[in-house]
Amino acid sequence: MKICFALALVCIPFAAPAQDGIPSPYGAPEHQWATPPGGPPWGSSAGIERGPHGEIWAIDRCGANSCDGSDKAPIVQLDSATGKALKSIGAGLFVFPHGLHVDARGNVWVTDGAISKDGSKGLTVTKLSSDGKVLMTIGTPGQRGDDATHFNSPSDVITAPNGDIFVTDGHAPIAPFIPAGLDMRVMKFDSHGKFIKQWGKAGAGPSEFNNPHAMAVDRKGRLYVADRVNNRIQIFTQDGKLITEWKQFGRPSGFYITGDTLYAIDADSTEVLHPGWKKGVWIGSISSAKPTAFVPDEQAGEGVVVAPNGNMFGAVNVVPRGITRYLKH
Repeated sequence: MKICFALALVCIPFAAPAQDGIPSPYGAPEHQWATPPGGPPWGSSAGIERGPHGEIWAIDRCGANSCDGSDKAPIVQLDSATGKALKSIGAGLFVFPHGLHVDARGNVWVTDGAISKDGSKGLTVTKLSSDGKVLMTIGTPGQRGDDATHFNSPSDVITAPNGDIFVTDGHAPIAPFIPAGLDMRVMKFDSHGKFIKQWGKAGAGPSEFNNPHAMAVDRKGRLYVADRVNNRIQIFTQDGKLITEWKQFGRPSGFYITGDTLYAIDADSTEVLHPGWKKGVWIGSISSAKPTAFVPDEQAGEGVVVAPNGNMFGAVNVVPRGITRYLKH
């Protein structure tokens, strides 16, 4: 294993860490902590995000693993103290809501990674107001493609401070091989949804991806991509130039960044998929590129966020589905 630093992508050997010896600043995970509108069960979830006023939003895949045919609203705002639903939006809009982002104005962005049975919706990125009004749709509903106006399977969306929109495309069955013709890319759009550029392809080399699953932007404007099946983070400029890759934060499914601190949640490490690593949340310094804490959780989810009071939350897509709370010591 290697760590790679700097613009030149210089790599040095790096051994898998002994997670048991790294401290955790959080208590034991409280699985299925939150309550969806109308009561349990909470469906599969891959997304949880914090808004500009500290509000917490999460995906509830309609009490199941799909919203196709459901009348439930799958995007839920939570009370971060009690886990009760404050409101929910997006009923009837999504098939497989996956990526979640809340921008600086409190608008909620959702990627839809599948096609409905009737072919009328899915494979889009949707911008909603906090009250659920559709403000923008990117992609062609119900149509799969690899050009500027179609997605194969969009996994996440994020906006930059100037309004530019980034989408990762390539969430699909990926083990043990990448299906022929499947896109693995990062797409960039302007604030109005006009396509600007894209980069990446299927593979394991520099600027290549195998299941690009989530994104984050740090305070220097660098774009972090969870290259999940390649067990690494790739970090880019917003124009797509590769800065470095990190393999010291597990097999990342989701991110949260605040200041100089990176939280990377690992839902998939096993002795088969990622030998020597455990599931949980890695916490570390961006400036030193070093993990400083690890929160073990054998039922870790795919999304992670930290509330203003320091408590952490995870979004879980498999049993026990729902939202996990980690109380800070």
